[in-house]
Amino acid sequence: MNFKRLGRTGLWVSELCMGCMTFGGEADEATSIAMVERCLEAGINFFDTANVYTGGRSEEILGKALKPHRDQVVLATKVRARVAEGANGEGLSRYHIMREVENSLRRLKTDVIDLYQVHSWDENTPLDETLSTLNDLVRQGKVRYIGCSNFAAWQLCKALWLSDKHDWARFDSIQPRYNLIDRVIELELLPLCTAEGVGVMVYSPLAGGILTGKYRPGEPPPPGTRAAENKWFAERRAQPHNIERAQRIVEVMKRFDRPVVQTAIAWTISNPAVTCAIIGARNMDQLNLMLNNWCGPLPAEEKAILDEASALPPLH
Repeated sequence: MNFKRLGRTGLWVSELCMGCMTFGGEADEATSIAMVERCLEAGINFFDTANVYTGGRSEEILGKALKPHRDQVVLATKVRARVAEGANGEGLSRYHIMREVENSLRRLKTDVIDLYQVHSWDENTPLDETLSTLNDLVRQGKVRYIGCSNFAAWQLCKALWLSDKHDWARFDSIQPRYNLIDRVIELELLPLCTAEGVGVMVYSPLAGGILTGKYRPGEPPPPGTRAAENKWFAERRAQPHNIERAQRIVEVMKRFDRPVVQTAIAWTISNPAVTCAIIGARNMDQLNLMLNNWCGPLPAEEKAILDEASALPPLH
């Protein structure tokens, strides 16, 4: 397992980060803990969750699994989504963040969160209120670093400017979606992150399973797949044009020596602007398919072939 600095910080993280969204839901507690142990065995030191995942159970299970290893891992979680009833049960206000960081610390069984991230933009809260609150958490020692997820380039740029202006802790990382059929972050977000030293931890490197080759153009999604069970995913991600494009890319990936799923993941971290890829699994078989004989980024010639096969349409 290779390690890279997270942005301009002194923190080193594994090139694969275990995403724990399935913990306590699609993966029961025993399976989730076993997957954490498998990740540690593979050399992964970076684990990402959120307070909203499985109603807080993901944080609880991850905290339990990592308690014996807490000093050897980097622990990341998020705040923003609705987790309680009432007008203040979601968002990035001082009220909500201050309440939810305590809940996350308790569930994660730790006294400090290594990377505390805002899950998405909050148009109803002034950005300076959010950033000043996060800065207070860093100064109080409850949070070591802060990051954001699902921000557009202009939103991240504005946040960095405000933090610089007020001498606040700044976003040292961002979580965007990135894979062989969704490369839009290459246009503005990745150049900004490179210029400003922001770490990039990409999620959905397999496009929610579309890049595994399990979907076929013109055919219904196989039973048990995300597109078969999740209407939003079927309508927004597993669209015919994405499946057709993915099928062409999968045929190219089959030419290489690694499993298709590893090739797709490795392509994302082969971009020098990317720090790590967040992987996820519902069971040990899925996880082992990603981790067994893992050998890091793609050789340059393989990356070049996939770059061409997955190139974005020209802008007009």
